Amino acid sequence: MVVRMRRNHSETAKRRSHHALTSVQTSKCECGALRRPHNACSECGKYKGRVVIDVVALVAREARRTKRREKELKESGQITETKNAEKQEK
Repeated sequence: MVVRMRRNHSETAKRRSHHALTSVQTSKCECGALRRPHNACSECGKYKGRVVIDVVALVAREARRTKRREKELKESGQITETKNAEKQEK
């Protein structure tokens, strides 16, 4: 049995013609890192010459979080010293 309202190949291809992926556009920041246009740089936190993201504070915050997570895992017994040493070697 044939589908009554079947779409032919050309109609399907015409619809899919706009589905192509495009590459990510990048531009250089003042610090030399690549970044997306109209977005703040993830390396230095600048946008249009101004610092809008405090990158140092974000790194410090992430370090505090990982330290707290490791401490909680040690206390619960899910992580041991040998596992922790192996993780730091990587």
